[in-house]
Amino acid sequence: MTHPLLQGAPARDAEYEDLLSLWSDLESGLSTLLARPLQVQDFPAKVRQLDGWLQDLVAHDIDAALYLMFQLATTSSVGYSASHALVCGTLCHMMAHELSLSGSERDSLVRAALTMNIGMTALQDELAEQRERPTGPQQEAIRQHPQDGLALLNRLFIRDELWLDVVGQHHHAVPEHVPLREQTPVDRLTRILGTIDRYAAMISPRKSRAGRSATDSVRAIVGQEVDRRDEVTYTLIRLVGLCPPGTFVRLDNGDTAVVLRRGDSASHPLVASVLDAQGQHCSPPTLHHTSRGKPGIQSALARAAVTLELDHRTMVRLGWYAAQGHSGLRSLVSGPATLT
Repeated sequence: MTHPLLQGAPARDAEYEDLLSLWSDLESGLSTLLARPLQVQDFPAKVRQLDGWLQDLVAHDIDAALYLMFQLATTSSVGYSASHALVCGTLCHMMAHELSLSGSERDSLVRAALTMNIGMTALQDELAEQRERPTGPQQEAIRQHPQDGLALLNRLFIRDELWLDVVGQHHHAVPEHVPLREQTPVDRLTRILGTIDRYAAMISPRKSRAGRSATDSVRAIVGQEVDRRDEVTYTLIRLVGLCPPGTFVRLDNGDTAVVLRRGDSASHPLVASVLDAQGQHCSPPTLHHTSRGKPGIQSALARAAVTLELDHRTMVRLGWYAAQGHSGLRSLVSGPATLT
């Protein structure tokens, strides 16, 4: 059933119809690049091309980008490595803007995010499908992959030293309470990428475990409260919200809902109920601005807890139309962020 909000929608909707295909194509292109890098003609140019494509998709509509990215991250068919790289690259692009990084640092950060695991692409996909703990040789390959990736990127004629340095040390621990502006560029970018890498890894399912909810992923990184001195985590939550677009939540009326767009605060997004308290489909989905009171969000849900398949094109369009005329939908945290 067509949602009333979408009845008579203008032809402009064609661009939203294409978004899911464009994101899927970007993910597939990145998968090919990472799987067979030595067979790619002019590898540096291909990375820049994919990066430009990513920027165009995010510029179109950040909330739609987040929705589709988080959905793809939990349902990807191209392999864990490419899916994870796309989530990290997209979030790094958004974070670079939020943190006012220079254009050159932004480029190095995003391209490092897209290629940081290029030294273990096949192994990363294998581990995502493996229920057993990594074997001894696998553990050694994991330990060595930053340096293997650095060596491979050098063979592929990457000449951006900051990009290379961040890939080579992307698992190094960097102090989290030192102001970013006081850190060297390589430490600053390593710190940003490290936080996003851990966050993205936690929300993505693997055979050995289900992915966590976005909120539980934040808790695993920082505990119950976000320390504002940790600029990176604080900015990440301010940017995507505690329950980002594309993730699922349980409402306090018993409904299961999908988050469509960010809201006036990190914990009050625009959601659409897709299952009622009895588990029956809501047709059409029921929209709720959770900032307006009941129903509110009771808890975040991992993707594995929801078996429903969504029509993403409709959901993205529905979120955009519902947001029209409502200011402040771009999530900003005005005070100390507390996970509730």
